[in-house]
Amino acid sequence: MHTSKFCLNIAGDTPSSNRLFDAIASHCVPVIISDEIELPYEDVLDYSEFCIFVRTRDALKKNFLVNLTRNIGRDEWTRMWKRLQEVQKFYEFQFPSKEGDAVQMIWQAVARRVPAIRMKLHKSRRFSHSISREGKGVSRIPSPSNFW
Repeated sequence: MHTSKFCLNIAGDTPSSNRLFDAIASHCVPVIISDEIELPYEDVLDYSEFCIFVRTRDALKKNFLVNLTRNIGRDEWTRMWKRLQEVQKFYEFQFPSKEGDAVQMIWQAVARRVPAIRMKLHKSRRFSHSISREGKGVSRIPSPSNFW
C-alpha cells in the first residue's frame, strides 16, 4: 500500500473497516466506492481534498476506474497526497492522547453532537406533562439545575 498511488476503499458488509485508515496511514489516495458511506469527522474535514469518490454504478462500468485514475494528473495527485499527510494525525491513536490525534477528534465530534441530542431530548419531552389520574392536576417536572 505504501508504494501505491491509489487504494480502493470498497463498501463492505460492515459500516466501518480499516481500509480507509490503512490508506491514509500509507499516504495512498483513497478511491472510495460507495454511495452512502459515513466518514469520520466529515463535519470538519473535506474528504474531497484527499479522496476520490466513485458511485457504485460507475465503478461497475468497464475500465471506468482505470481511466479515472489515469486521468488524474501529477499536480492533482500531489496536492491530494500532501493533504493526506496533513490529516494523517487525526486518525492516529496515541497514549497518552495528544492534541489533534484520533482520541481528541472523537471527543470533539461527540461534543459537536451534544447540542443536537439535547434538542431532540427536549423536543421529546414537550408533551410529557399530563393530567394525573387522581385529578391532582398537571404533574410537575423539575427544571434542570443549570436552568437560569
